[in-house]
Order: sequence, then C-alpha cells, then structure tokens
Amino acid sequence: MTDSTNPTPPSDPDQTRLRRWRLILGEPAEAGCGYALSGLDAQIDAALGALYDPDGPGGLRGGSGASSPRVVRWLGDIRRYFPGPLVQVMQRDAFERLDLKSMLLQPELLEAVQPDVHLVATLMALRGILPAQTRDTARSVVARVVAALMARLDEPMRAAVSGALNRAERNRRPRHAEIDWNRTIRANLRHWQADYQTLVPEQLIGYGRKARRTQREVVLCIDQSGSMANSVVYSSIFGAVMASLPAVRTHLVVFDTAVVDLTADLSDPVEVLFGIQLGGGTDINRAVGYCQGLIREPRNSILVLISDLYEGGVERQLLQRAAELIQSGVQVIVLLALSDEGAPSYDHQLAAKLAALGAPAFACTPDQFPELMAAAIRREDVALWAAKQGLVTARAQT
Repeated sequence: MTDSTNPTPPSDPDQTRLRRWRLILGEPAEAGCGYALSGLDAQIDAALGALYDPDGPGGLRGGSGASSPRVVRWLGDIRRYFPGPLVQVMQRDAFERLDLKSMLLQPELLEAVQPDVHLVATLMALRGILPAQTRDTARSVVARVVAALMARLDEPMRAAVSGALNRAERNRRPRHAEIDWNRTIRANLRHWQADYQTLVPEQLIGYGRKARRTQREVVLCIDQSGSMANSVVYSSIFGAVMASLPAVRTHLVVFDTAVVDLTADLSDPVEVLFGIQLGGGTDINRAVGYCQGLIREPRNSILVLISDLYEGGVERQLLQRAAELIQSGVQVIVLLALSDEGAPSYDHQLAAKLAALGAPAFACTPDQFPELMAAAIRREDVALWAAKQGLVTARAQT
C-alpha cells in the first residue's frame, strides 16, 4: 500500500509516518500514535482489520457462508484500495488464516476473487468437491490465469527454444541468411589478408535449416503432491508452448503413487490443469520408469523431473533408472521447484545422489525456464548454466 491510495495524504513527514504506523498496527494503536484516520484511510483500515483482526466487529471470521455479502464486499474493497500483488497476498492470507476456502465453492464469491497462480492451485486441490454450479466459474477463472500466463511466457519460451534448435544443427553450405558470422570468422582467421585488410571466408558455417522433423524430445515429469502445486501450473503452460513447436516432441506426465500421461491434452492447458489431482503419496521411481519407456532417441532427449524428491517408492531403483537414462545419452534435469516461491523444501540426500550421477538439481523460476531449456537443447552443461544464473544446485556426495 502506498500514499497514492489516499487523495489527501499528510504533507508533514512526521504525520505521514504516524499515519503509516496507525494503518499497520490497527485501531488499538490509535491513542499511542496520536493519529486519527478519516475518509479513505478509515475505509482502508476497515478492510485491513476485517482480515487481520477477524474477531473484531467487522471481522471476516465465520463470514464465508452462502449468504455472506460482506465477504464479496471485502474482496471488492481490497481490489479498490490496494495494488494487484498486494490483493493476491491478502486473498491468500484470508484462505489460510481464516479457512475461507469454502467460499471458492460458491460462484458469486469465486467471481469476486482476483485470480492468480495460487488461486488456480487451490481450485485444483478442491476440484473433487466443487459443486456443479461452481465448476463452470472455476474453469473460467483458471482460463483467465492461463491466458495471462501464456501472454507472459509464450514468446520468451518460443524464442529461446526455437533459437536453440536453429543453432543446434550446423550446416557447411548455408544460404546467406543462414550464415553464422561469428563462427565463420573464427574458422577462417588463418585466411586474413593483411594487405587488403580483409578476410577470405573459404569455409562458411551456418545455423541449421529449420527442419520439419523432430530435433528434440522433451519429457516433463511432474510431481503432483500438494507442495508442488505452483510448479504444476507453470509446467503445464510451458508444456503447451513446447508442444506447439514442430521440432520438439513434448510429453507431459504427472504422478503421485500413480502415473497419468496428459500429453494428449497439451493443446488445452486448462484441460490439463483440471486433469490433475493434487495431493496423495509420491512414487518417483514408477514415474521415471514410465518416462523411460517414452523416450525414442536418448541422445536427442531431455527429461525434466520436477519434484521435491520426497520419494515414497524404491529409491535404489530410481537411482538405477536415472543412471541408465544418463548413460544412454538422455539429459536428465531435476527441478526442485518451478515457481516464484524461492528455495523449496526437498530431500537433500536424494538430490545429492542424483547430482552425483550427472542429473543437476536446483530450483528455477518461470522467467528462467526458457533459457534453461535452450541451454539443454544446445547440450550445454546445465549445472554450469545454473551456477552462472546464481541458482544453488544440490552438491554431489563424495
């Protein structure tokens, strides 16, 4: 919240400071601050108090019933008083602190919520208990979030992957537009003509022509346990983008103790998300075994395992499968999270064992993921790429 929410903020710096402390500390601090709120400030204070003093006269405690207009009014108020990111924080606080998730089961309340990735994750978790009259509303909310994410992430992903594919295959007889001038110059430095101050390019090196055949196979293997909810949302979006590239064969596999292949639904990310059931146990070994069976050309394949690595299956077999994949030429990458949430909780020992086999393990943000995939397609050292990005990777056990 900033002073821009108040049309007439105090001009005195001391008064401004008192106003802010009063809004932060709530009504009990009014006497101590010596500052009385009025006008829009009082309305902002009421919206904050409804959430953070839920048992007070205007609190939200117990206000999530079917006939609860004050919850709808409160959701509208915070959207009017606060910027979007802060609205999302307050909504999450309401869901978690006051157990208002039941309001998402009501269409009129769900329509009032500002949608974001966290809301989509919550709806995915509640999918099995959504009443019929709410499902269409929930689907439209998810579709809005998916559309916003696609608008943000589609072009960076498409550009990074397409660029990497075009450079992954070189040709020695390029057309003029296909010449890689940096590599051509380096390859012909011995033909420098000092008298003419020019270089004779006897050997031309070009980017690979855009091939219609599949150049890379990417398998996204996603843990759908509750802690991975945001990662599932972002992975589905990226999977849909890659699936639209003719040169990339993309598979999307989700798992708990069972394995579900959602590749056929990749053209519709909303359908993918409604096909995911968050929660349950975790059998990473079984999921990796299934993915192993999908791979046709190991040396042109990338397996991205997105999991916190809390294995409920057979760890020894998982490590054996990972070793077999890596030895066959598959590039195996372990993402401990694909989200904006920072460092995740994960099984450090299993991450270290996988790193020792040659499968780097680290967390990645959605903004970094396109360049990660580009580096993998170019067959770069992904662990080195992660280090250059400042990403902390799991250390191999010695």
